[in-house]
Amino acid sequence: MKPTYSSELPLWIALILTLIIVIVVRESAVVVCDLLGIAKAANVVGMVAMFLILITWRLIKGLPSWLTKASNMLLVDSGFAFLPVSAGAGILLFALGDELWGVMLTMAISTLIPLWGLGILANHWLSNTADPDADNVSEQKG
Repeated sequence: MKPTYSSELPLWIALILTLIIVIVVRESAVVVCDLLGIAKAANVVGMVAMFLILITWRLIKGLPSWLTKASNMLLVDSGFAFLPVSAGAGILLFALGDELWGVMLTMAISTLIPLWGLGILANHWLSNTADPDADNVSEQKG
């Protein structure tokens, strides 16, 4: 596993650089998708491109600490951006009538299973050991 290298940047510069990276990747995806005639897929293409760029960057050099700090701050503080959408979706759900519980169950399962899998992958990738339970077993024996 490649270690994360540190680069001391002020938080405001890290935030600006992170936003620039996101905007450049997203707008590049818009241009590419427009040229290919699939403009509606630009957001998904940009998201996949960003994922591949970050995975490659992590495997080759390791992600800088400023990028991690800035992206964590942006993710935590941008949670409020989804509240109006969630409230509107919640109001519309109750118009489903008898299908409400089926839709709710589908949404819960389709959200919880990917989050569970992502949690396992994140734990595996971020831990120092290949088996996250190995530390617990050695502590119990000792």
